[in-house]
Amino acid sequence: MLKKLLLKYAVPIRSYTFDLMIGFRMHTIMRLGIMTLLALLSAKQLSAQNNPDTLTTRQLEQVTVTAQKQTENLQDVPVSVTSFGAMEIQNLRLWNNEGLSGFAPNLYAAHSGDGRTVMGIRGIATTSYDPAVVTYIDGVLQFGLDTYFNTLLDVERIEVLRGPQGTLYGRNAMGGVINIITQQPTNTTKGFVGVDIGNYGLQRYSAGIKTPLVKDKLFLGVSGLWENHDGFFTNDFDGSKFDRRRALMGNYYLRYLATNRLAFTLNLKHNNNRNFGAFPLAGSIEQALENPFRVNQNAVTRMVDDVFNVSLSAEYTAENYTLTSQTAFQSNYRIYEEPIDGDFSPLDIVSIVNNFGREWNRVKVWTQEIRLASVRKPETKISWHTGVFGFLQDDPVRQGIYFGENADLFGSPFTDFTQITTNVGNNYGMAWFGQGTYHLDPKWDVTFGLRFDYESRELTANQEVIFGSNPPILTQGDTTGKASFNAFSPKVILSRNLAENRLLFLSYSRGFRAGGITQLSSDPGEIPLLGFDPEFSDNFELGFKSDWMDNRLRWNASLFYTLVSDVQVPILILPDAIVVTTNEGSLISKGVESELTGLIGKKTMLSWNVGFTDARFTNLNLGGEGNGEDLSGNRQLFTPDFTSSLIAQYQTDISSEKNLSLIARAEWIWIGNTYYDLANTLKQDPYHLVNSRIALRKDKLELALWARNMLDTKYVNFAYNFGAAHLGNPATFGLSARFDF
Repeated sequence: MLKKLLLKYAVPIRSYTFDLMIGFRMHTIMRLGIMTLLALLSAKQLSAQNNPDTLTTRQLEQVTVTAQKQTENLQDVPVSVTSFGAMEIQNLRLWNNEGLSGFAPNLYAAHSGDGRTVMGIRGIATTSYDPAVVTYIDGVLQFGLDTYFNTLLDVERIEVLRGPQGTLYGRNAMGGVINIITQQPTNTTKGFVGVDIGNYGLQRYSAGIKTPLVKDKLFLGVSGLWENHDGFFTNDFDGSKFDRRRALMGNYYLRYLATNRLAFTLNLKHNNNRNFGAFPLAGSIEQALENPFRVNQNAVTRMVDDVFNVSLSAEYTAENYTLTSQTAFQSNYRIYEEPIDGDFSPLDIVSIVNNFGREWNRVKVWTQEIRLASVRKPETKISWHTGVFGFLQDDPVRQGIYFGENADLFGSPFTDFTQITTNVGNNYGMAWFGQGTYHLDPKWDVTFGLRFDYESRELTANQEVIFGSNPPILTQGDTTGKASFNAFSPKVILSRNLAENRLLFLSYSRGFRAGGITQLSSDPGEIPLLGFDPEFSDNFELGFKSDWMDNRLRWNASLFYTLVSDVQVPILILPDAIVVTTNEGSLISKGVESELTGLIGKKTMLSWNVGFTDARFTNLNLGGEGNGEDLSGNRQLFTPDFTSSLIAQYQTDISSEKNLSLIARAEWIWIGNTYYDLANTLKQDPYHLVNSRIALRKDKLELALWARNMLDTKYVNFAYNFGAAHLGNPATFGLSARFDF
């Protein structure tokens, strides 16, 4: 009987009293921070009133978002949204999705080294290949962890929507949505060239151009990125650099205005990654922290990870409505060219084989959405949109486990053999959705939304064993599992404009994460092709948005309370690295969020985003897991109990005549207690990260020096519950240059 190691991505919860009258108790630093910023702003404003020479009309910019699939002012949207514009993305050095961690309240993102980012918002964390936080790029659903783009290139805006967004965004938007919009071509020719170099052999070269090919008719946009990194880890097995990485990414647009009402957009993206050490894992959290950035693995290979995404959109705008169609295709080919270490040790115990040709391990997804929306007009009482969505998924997975000469340490009675498991998935789904807002009067709005999803899944699997160079022996013939399920996702929002630039809203929304069928594993004790049901949540939220002091201070805050039922608990079967999922228990997540941004004088900006989450299982008993104990009351995985980001930015003109300015920026990120196993024994204590950036900007040229994790804090940002742990990045620094034209 092979030894199996289990991974559970869920944690029990004990409940505590929640007083609806006073809400949540904010941490002392939150109250002090708000009072300090208000005092600074008030003092500065009083000084300006007493000294007319210092009066300024500087205000916070209006932020435009498409969170509800229509263009709106951020402060008018009754949804908790954090928006990062192009300049903020550049200042934050957001080069991938993982970089968002901590900057939006209650958002946590990490990965085990292979580039697949695990995201969680408000205690709803990704636990399988079906994410809990869905990503959209230019309106295209990034279907799963295999097919989405992690690297960010030429981005105009990133919107982080917190809380269930299933009505408009569909499957797996239970924790929220990361909505990414890249720069698109217009009648104006513009472009950029960027170079980033840093320690650990970092080289990053990017460029792009957008131009009209035929003015007012045909437009082209092209951008590309090449990145090289020597890696952070050293392999003690042979003394080599372990996690060297190369990446090539492209984003291409072609937009055609057929008439003044009809437009077509063709968008193609690709991301080709090569990783020479995809899983730089230590054996335990203690080993990772005591001997940082060192591994000891005997089987090293290059991971090929090719992602491709193409979409065709058509938009017709009439006087009173807009009709939009979007057809998209995504694929991901991900293999290890040679067997990769499966035991993370220098011994020849097990290694993973999956290089069986391009017809295997290449996930393909087709999606189609048709949406009809009203054109918003000041005199209309009702605004609405409705539509249909469908998908087809082809998921052929073939993977082998090679048992080497030390396989007896893993409990294997034999050595020098390979067990090959084939799982072929064919899935499809369809949905209808609709949402409308009724403007009761100038102060009151009520929004109703509803979505119905139906999905069907089919998985066919077989298994064979090969001893040495002998012919394969069939141990499990073709067997097929089928499952189908449906879900309703309603939403109700009541919002009131208390005064100019003051919005209060109360909402209820239902979230849903898709169900499915678990793959066949090598463990004979596991039931093959076991189906599991969708996961559902009920989310209640009270939010407040406001601008103060002539739009020099912006404060948005929210309270949330989420109940999750039929929680999907994945179990990692090793050495297969196959996840068996079952529905177990229930979860409650509750918390508070605050986003505060203020301008102090003409030159300084302060921003503080903070979130507190208490996410615990109210019921979780896995019948023997966790030493047979009832794990109810434990905390959710990959969910810090608080996140905080404090940013100060100072900008001043060095020479007005030469149009030369200086921008200095400091960032302090504080991440709270984070757990990685059901028993809450694997834990990362609170840690701090300090970043800085100083830039000189002249006209359209910018030169910047930057540093990340300046204090070189050692911390674990991902761990499996069998002990293997991955460290967050060490101190990095570099120089960036960018020219816009």
